[in-house]
Amino acid sequence: MSEAAHGIPYLREVLVFLAAAGIVVPIFHRLRISPVLGFLLVGVAIGPHGAGGLVGEVPWLGNIVIADLEGVRSIAELGIVFLLFTIGLELSPRRLFAMRTAVFGMGTLAVVLCAAALGLGAWGAGQPPAAAAVLGLALALSSTAIVMPLLAERRAATGVLGRSVFAILLFQDLAVVPILVLISVLGGEGSPASGMAVLRALAEAVLMVAAIGLIGRFALRPALRQAARARSPELFMAVVLLVALGTAMATAAIGLSMALGAFLAGLLIAESEFRHEVEVDIEPFKGLFLGLFFIGVGMGIDGRALLLHPVPILLAVVALFAVKAVLIAILVRAFGQTWAVAIEAGLLLGQAGEFALVAVGLAADARILDGAAAQGILLVVGLSLLATPVVAIGARRLARRLAGRLAKSQEAGDDVDPPVEGHVIIAGFGRVGRTLASALEAERIPYVAIDLDPAISEAARREGQPVQFGDAGRGEVLRHAGADTCQALVVTLDDGRAAERAVQVARRRWPDLPIYARARDAAHARHLAELGATEVIPEALEPSLQLAGRVMAGTGMREDAVAERVAVLRDAWSGRSRP
Repeated sequence: MSEAAHGIPYLREVLVFLAAAGIVVPIFHRLRISPVLGFLLVGVAIGPHGAGGLVGEVPWLGNIVIADLEGVRSIAELGIVFLLFTIGLELSPRRLFAMRTAVFGMGTLAVVLCAAALGLGAWGAGQPPAAAAVLGLALALSSTAIVMPLLAERRAATGVLGRSVFAILLFQDLAVVPILVLISVLGGEGSPASGMAVLRALAEAVLMVAAIGLIGRFALRPALRQAARARSPELFMAVVLLVALGTAMATAAIGLSMALGAFLAGLLIAESEFRHEVEVDIEPFKGLFLGLFFIGVGMGIDGRALLLHPVPILLAVVALFAVKAVLIAILVRAFGQTWAVAIEAGLLLGQAGEFALVAVGLAADARILDGAAAQGILLVVGLSLLATPVVAIGARRLARRLAGRLAKSQEAGDDVDPPVEGHVIIAGFGRVGRTLASALEAERIPYVAIDLDPAISEAARREGQPVQFGDAGRGEVLRHAGADTCQALVVTLDDGRAAERAVQVARRRWPDLPIYARARDAAHARHLAELGATEVIPEALEPSLQLAGRVMAGTGMREDAVAERVAVLRDAWSGRSRP
């Protein structure tokens, strides 16, 4: 038994988890796949339904697998607590107010419509009303842990698509609270209760949550302030953990879930001035706690059910994606986005989220769901999470095809604004490209921008900006943008390889064209210069030079000496020598 190992409970299970994390995270990071999927797969592989079930026949496997699921339930529950704590911590009343229409309009409708459709489907499949309601609400939520990293990897988190997806995910995070309350209320009933009893229990739960919120609001900041004044990182972290775990235990003591308490704790800290400090402090542990939770979930998934009933389970996964994708796409379109953005958003949010794993587990523990149904749903949720990166690739390609006649004609050069002579071409209309465009507009310098994201190009053109859809790494696209008559090409692409391809193609076809490029670092800058860029600016160069200049001026150096030193540093970055 692991409890007897050196007197430390579950030491072997913890070591197995840490070893798995050390293997999974680097591999999946290199493959640019969310580690969440890796943790789920590891949990399935080393759990009692995977290799752990072979310990009786192959005893040495007992050293590297976890055969006893009960042995890690308490540890996995800690992962659930911190998962909900981080969700609460990431919410901000200011962000909610700024996006109130999208969050509380589109987000509310997305949760309600998806929950109603999926709940009716579960009821039609034979689930009792209470179980169907919980399943509908749980499956209506999508995976923030997978979707947002996918968008961030494509530098699309702040674009039109990213804002729409984030608004829905944000309201889904808010919906966690009533779902947890509903599970606690339904699970606290030993027999069918009257509607009045359910309402009374809900009212009691709301009053308890409000009481925790008031106590935390008036007691939390003084406690954190005292810890901060002590200038002891250990004391500050101890107070944060006390708030998170103490609030979780408080909600558990009054009949609600620990996860709800952790969420409230995160939300309370999110309203304080210590939010960012807490985020920095828990960042190293956040991934491990999530990994712990997902490995625990993976261990609870019996993959043999897929072998026994492959068709119904796979059909359930497809139906889940189809129902959510259609409803969310219609909503996003109704809120003013293009069909390309709407369909891609719907497919990106078509999976069940990590909270569904929490909700199904809590519902099974509360006997709202029977064990067999819970296992089937967990398998469907897990498969939908595994399928999301592949679905995201397909959604991206479909969105490009459905970008519309305008986007296609822009790429072909049939329906673009005739380029004026002496304009500037901006390859990439992200944050840097938009900033450059604003500067050019202020100086009345004409420009034409190119971006491969159809949502960005269409949204910009609706605002009257000359942004074309296309790949700046293709010579014909640059030619249609007016490369023959432009006065400069500026490459601001986030993707390093795409930037290199654009510089190389432009230099080969237009040898005399001035090419200015943005680089990630000095090494990337040198490579772009070798490919033919006229001037390359590393992202961190100018801020660093400005800071150095301010510091040197603050030490008493003359302005001309500071300017000369900054110029020398700038030339050193670019590899040039000064006479």
